[in-house]
Amino acid sequence: MVGAVLKRVAITLAVLVGVCALYSGYRWLWMSTGWTRPFLVDDITMPSLRSIGSRLFDSNQPGGPVLLRILLDSAWFTAKEAFAGFVLGAATGLAIGIVLHHSRLLRRGFLPYVVASQTVPILAIAPMIVIWIGPRGPAWFPVSVIAAFLTFFPVAINTLRGLDAAQPRALELMRSYAAGRRGALVKLKLPSALPYIFSAFRIAATASVVGAIIGELPSGIQDGLGGAILNFNQYYSIDPTALWATNIVAAGLGLVFFFLVVLAERLVVRRAPTNVV
Repeated sequence: MVGAVLKRVAITLAVLVGVCALYSGYRWLWMSTGWTRPFLVDDITMPSLRSIGSRLFDSNQPGGPVLLRILLDSAWFTAKEAFAGFVLGAATGLAIGIVLHHSRLLRRGFLPYVVASQTVPILAIAPMIVIWIGPRGPAWFPVSVIAAFLTFFPVAINTLRGLDAAQPRALELMRSYAAGRRGALVKLKLPSALPYIFSAFRIAATASVVGAIIGELPSGIQDGLGGAILNFNQYYSIDPTALWATNIVAAGLGLVFFFLVVLAERLVVRRAPTNVV
């Protein structure tokens, strides 16, 4: 297990180095040749990685904390909102998947609306959720609900697929032992659906971070990464490196959520019964 984790980390670092090299190479080539398509490359549109890195350790005001410290505090605040949204969305998605699996009528009538819910832009729904829920709870709760809105869909669909994929022979064996729906669900279908469910969790983990950042914008919350992005976006023309640094920290937060799910999958799926998958 440790070797597999180290291998995955090594691959991730290699890809990261490759992306950085591609970015620097693209920037150097376009600036040295003066090419302007598809866009003009300069220190505003594509600041150097060195300037972005150094900006992380500069303070916005003399004697103040460095930008990295500010962004890490913002990332921690957003992480709490995203985690709450991930848990809420995952629980909702699991419940929807289980209910639709056991009811063909609800599947035919309700599933199209579940799919249609993801065609509505989240920026159009976020202000509504803030207005509906905002006065009735803490300021961060509407943000978590917005994150859950992006999270529940892949979990619901993959849970449904995983439950439907249980082996027919194993189901017949369960019925021969007089197992009811609950017994078959807990002892056979859910264990066999774990690979599908965790595949959805990996998608939902990063989606919850995106949803939390988007949800902070209409909520007026300034303590998270959404507030930092909105703030630094106003000064992009004079200080583009601050916004780039914020985006890097936000991407890092998404990667942390992703790898936590991967680690949980290693621990849970490894212990699942091998005769049902």
